Amino acid sequence: MSGWLIKMNQLQNNELSSQTRFVIAAGIASLIVVHGLGRFAFTPLLPYLIQDHVIDLVQGASLATWNYIGYLVGALWAIYLNRSTSPKFYLIIALIVNTLCTVLQIFTHDFFLFICLRLLNGITNGLVFVLVPALILEWLAHHQKTQLSGLIFTGVSIGLILDSLLIDWSSNLFHGQGRWIPITLIAIPLMLFSIWQINKISIHMPVATSSSNTPLFDRNSTPLFIGYAGAGLGYVLPMTFLPTLAHDLIQQQPKILANIWLITAISCLVFLPLWNKLGAQTNDRFALICSYIVQILSLVAVLVFQNAISVMLCAILMGGSFMGTVVCSQRMARVFQPHQGPKLYAALISLYAGTQLIGPWLVKLWIDHGGHLIQSFYIGLAALIWGLFWTLGTPHRKLKHSSQN
Repeated sequence: MSGWLIKMNQLQNNELSSQTRFVIAAGIASLIVVHGLGRFAFTPLLPYLIQDHVIDLVQGASLATWNYIGYLVGALWAIYLNRSTSPKFYLIIALIVNTLCTVLQIFTHDFFLFICLRLLNGITNGLVFVLVPALILEWLAHHQKTQLSGLIFTGVSIGLILDSLLIDWSSNLFHGQGRWIPITLIAIPLMLFSIWQINKISIHMPVATSSSNTPLFDRNSTPLFIGYAGAGLGYVLPMTFLPTLAHDLIQQQPKILANIWLITAISCLVFLPLWNKLGAQTNDRFALICSYIVQILSLVAVLVFQNAISVMLCAILMGGSFMGTVVCSQRMARVFQPHQGPKLYAALISLYAGTQLIGPWLVKLWIDHGGHLIQSFYIGLAALIWGLFWTLGTPHRKLKHSSQN
């Protein structure tokens, strides 16, 4: 009898391990579709769209802005969806609509319609970016596997790499809005796989209880939230303007110049599992503090030396650490507020998205008053120092066993 019980336990563990892999894969695929392909493909596509006279630079900036606004709206909207017994219905609809937006961009020649599609893309991206990690993190927590949650966000870096490869490798095959075709061919099967696997997840999200109605901001969580605002503003400046800055500083290094975005994306993919492991083996507060320090060093390098090596260092260090901040902050928030569910993830992402909107506006204001792009990176440096300062004020006693929660 005891041997039979041992064998049954081994079978259940193997089944759970297989199920865990598919659940995490569904999260990764979802973020590739909405964030890596749906959102960030526009960045490497922009020079080609301008070259093909589809849009001009001013219109490109407008499209990017509306996408950011949509992302913020979607993340805020997700706060109210946590009242549902399950976010899966909204999640699946958002995945379908996001992919449909990518498909329709192939046939879009009217600029107003292009704006509407980028706005809708942002809204559905914000919804998925909140609901997928929330759903999967709760499932992992239920199965005592919270330490694996950071792997979901490798979908962002994988998507960035796919953007660079698909768009550059197919640049001679397509023209105009047809350049969205390679993105679509990857997005559709990944979306179908995500829906198939997400629909299998069975878990009741925490809703409408006395515990879940407690304030998000308390003595434990307030420093984390305030610091996270600095993270959003600090990361968006190099992640938005580093390629442009590279054109100003290292024109004599064409190989580095042409691959700076790919270097950033690969760094994100390589280092994110390390941040996830560091947070799980020590605690997420320590890993979060380290991620802020690495981001600060990345900006110090490019501000002090302003050469090819420093630009590469900034790409590697910033690309390799900004998602570590996201992962560790979300897990810390769950330890502080275990019954808040998607509400706290939505609040964090909304805060992150809101400060992202401020960053480019501050850069534009600085340049309009005679400043240089490199000088605007001091804004990002100050924001990251702000984030580090407030994170040091978060309590650590409650996080001692956060990786097992």
